[in-house]
Amino acid sequence: MNGADTAWIIVATALVLFMTLPGLALFYGGLVRARNVLSVFMHVYAIAALMSVLWLVAGYSIAFGDGNAIWGGLGKAFLTGIDAETLSGTIPEVLFFAFQMTFAIITPALIVGAYVERIGFGFVLAFSGLWMLLCYAPVAHWIWGGGFLSDGGIFGDTGVRDFAGGIVVHETAGLAAIMISVFLGPRRDQKKPPHSPGFVMIGASMLWVGWFGFNGGSQLAADGGAAMALTATHLSAAAASLTWALWEKIKFGRASLVGIVTGTIAGLASVTPASGFIGPVEALIIGGVAGILCQEAVNLIRNTLKIDDTLDVFAVHGVGGIFGTIMIAVFGAGTWAAQLGSLAIVGVFTIVVTFVLIKLVAVVTHLRVDEETETNGLDITVHGERAYDTVS
Repeated sequence: MNGADTAWIIVATALVLFMTLPGLALFYGGLVRARNVLSVFMHVYAIAALMSVLWLVAGYSIAFGDGNAIWGGLGKAFLTGIDAETLSGTIPEVLFFAFQMTFAIITPALIVGAYVERIGFGFVLAFSGLWMLLCYAPVAHWIWGGGFLSDGGIFGDTGVRDFAGGIVVHETAGLAAIMISVFLGPRRDQKKPPHSPGFVMIGASMLWVGWFGFNGGSQLAADGGAAMALTATHLSAAAASLTWALWEKIKFGRASLVGIVTGTIAGLASVTPASGFIGPVEALIIGGVAGILCQEAVNLIRNTLKIDDTLDVFAVHGVGGIFGTIMIAVFGAGTWAAQLGSLAIVGVFTIVVTFVLIKLVAVVTHLRVDEETETNGLDITVHGERAYDTVS
């Protein structure tokens, strides 16, 4: 065991959990109407709790067990055979378990942004739990757990390069988000603006800080590689924030706070898969392009395709993660076959599994709330609480 590596990954684990609680909760919560903000908090918080338990029960074993190239198996369920002295590389395996658990938490939590203001709470919990176990965990095994997409797999000695989750986290969450959006249909009232842009900015800021643990921690060591990943992450976020705001100014005559912080998240998502393989200049390029690319993806999905992916999960996270994964090949840090092939394989798998789970869970519990519940807001109707004395 290396003490420095262990100390850094303990910090990184806390930072990634901080991304979800409270970062993502505030970012998403500020973007909805006041009558639904507590429901967003509830969704994110409950997902964090449920994924933690399921990761112990089976998720970690499926993703990082010693099974085969497709499936990690259940040999490490409930951390069987692992104690405080068991190592994973230079850190305790129980710490690697905890670090990866925070990824298993935030990935289904990202999907929340697609279905806010109209989803059934039971559906959220059932779908998120099954999706993490049957979609996220297998993909994590294929890419990070020694599966068939990694080095020595179907793409030869050089497998896919996905440093911190462009495919594992962002592509899977983005595709699942847009599929649920299609099945749900649009909100009945899409005209109300975000009730608290201040919440959005504070949440985005927490995500920005937490992302240092997300990407820097994925080095799994306290070394120069972690420092470079952290630096690349920050620069991409900064560049994307500026280009998003500039593109807004050119198109609409003004730059918005919600816009610039959404650009931040686009830059962070886009650099995530590449952050361990690039330098500062490449990070600026990725972020600079992402700020415009993801904004145009928002316009395409909202206005051209008329899909109510409410908080633009696919346009920002899905498109960003896919773009960053492709840029690894552009910069020569991975092969075109492995990068594009893995995107295609994981994309098809995610779509199929998500489709089946939506259909299956909808048989057991309501996918969408009724019209009266949606009109009155999920906070008071579903959870019996209000965020404020007045409602928007």
